[in-house]
Amino acid sequence: MLQIDLKSRKSIYEQVVDDYRALIIKGVMKPGEKMPSVRELSRELTVNPNTVQKAYRELERLGYINTVAGKGCFVAEKQNAVPDSGRVAMVINEIRALVTELMYMGLSREDVSVKIGEILNEGGGGR
Repeated sequence: MLQIDLKSRKSIYEQVVDDYRALIIKGVMKPGEKMPSVRELSRELTVNPNTVQKAYRELERLGYINTVAGKGCFVAEKQNAVPDSGRVAMVINEIRALVTELMYMGLSREDVSVKIGEILNEGGGGR
């Protein structure tokens, strides 16, 4: 399921975090679904188990997974808590840059607005 790029500038643990975040956000992995064990995933990716453990800790810190003692890690329910303002600001800046790029490519404000509306209507709007 995950692909590690050894030539990437991103560390392996960051790649694992980003890949799982994407799978969870896109709904490929559903709330309550069991994550592979640290040993399973480290064997599958041929990486050190400490690397996978670090990625899982980060995913838990970000609220994407929960650890149940003796049972493993599971995809968390969608967050109903107040979002992390730092992360929100970072994503807003990414959106701003992408909107600017679309307009540079020749799309009008109205075209961009329509496209964003379509994305929201597809279910990409979260709650």
